[in-house]
Amino acid sequence: MAILKKILLAGLVLAVLACGVVLYAVSWLNQWAEAPMRLQQDQVLNVPPGSSLYRLSIELEQLGLIEQGRYLRWYIKLNKLGHFIQAGEYAVPQGTTPHQLIARIQKGDVIQYSVTLINGQTFGEFLQTLRADPVLIQRVPDMTHAQILAALQEERTHPEGLFYPDTYHYRRGDSDLDILRRAHGRMAELLARAWDQRQEGLPYKDAYEALIMASIVEKETAVGEERALIAGVFVNRLNKKMRLQTDPTVIYGLGDQYQGNITRAHLKAYSPYNTYRINGLPPTPIANPALPAIEAALHPATTNALYFVAKGDGSHHFSETLQEHTKAVRQYQWKRRADYRSSPQ
Repeated sequence: MAILKKILLAGLVLAVLACGVVLYAVSWLNQWAEAPMRLQQDQVLNVPPGSSLYRLSIELEQLGLIEQGRYLRWYIKLNKLGHFIQAGEYAVPQGTTPHQLIARIQKGDVIQYSVTLINGQTFGEFLQTLRADPVLIQRVPDMTHAQILAALQEERTHPEGLFYPDTYHYRRGDSDLDILRRAHGRMAELLARAWDQRQEGLPYKDAYEALIMASIVEKETAVGEERALIAGVFVNRLNKKMRLQTDPTVIYGLGDQYQGNITRAHLKAYSPYNTYRINGLPPTPIANPALPAIEAALHPATTNALYFVAKGDGSHHFSETLQEHTKAVRQYQWKRRADYRSSPQ
């Protein structure tokens, strides 16, 4: 009986010691995981697709960020953190702990880049912006416009106006086509919603014609309070079967021929975009408008004005009669100041 008691006592002592060792190991690993890694400077860690925590622990050891890869594996196992990680590019600033890094990788908190497509720019200018981005994978330069639209499942054959101008955030590995896909989807969504809430009695056959008008409004002014008024002028002209006679459409139709000035020859030359020669709207948008211009086209101001002219300070003078408009043209166009500008800076 005494021997049995000794055996039980020895077993109890060993169990206590074992528990103590485990508790100490867990405590030490947790302290290790909460201590900053050995970083001499901020770094970027790339976790390729298909990586595992085991491979990651080896890579961190090889990079000299942690002493032993097995410490990280033990920490993950003891704390039941799982083995799921997300591929991507991660910022590792000085002071980052192993715990913070693992949490970031499992959450997928990758480095975010951004590219800005500016409202009022053309599709061609959008492509130039994407082509100049140093991180995006370049797929579009090898594609025709028709191929781009087909890849986006867009039935229209002309890309202008179909992409929403905005700042798009992305991660390394995304392509220019991914950005265009998001911009295309956002324009379709916003236009459909705005069209459903449009003002009644507008002279547009469908949402696409409203988009054409919005692109013209976008190019005519960047003064917020003028957009609806300019749209109202153009709606009045459409309702009265008057030609729009707006320079931005002419410029768009000229393409590379436009060198900064519109001549009388330009205004006389026929083009489907020369609204001095054609009736109604041009066949497509002339730029990519943002939501304020779309809203203006679908909720134009009630006005009797049929004309407007740039005043030279970025704003416009609106007139109800040709006589008043001619007077305004003499005042603002024929005697231009040195600092004259037709749009805001």
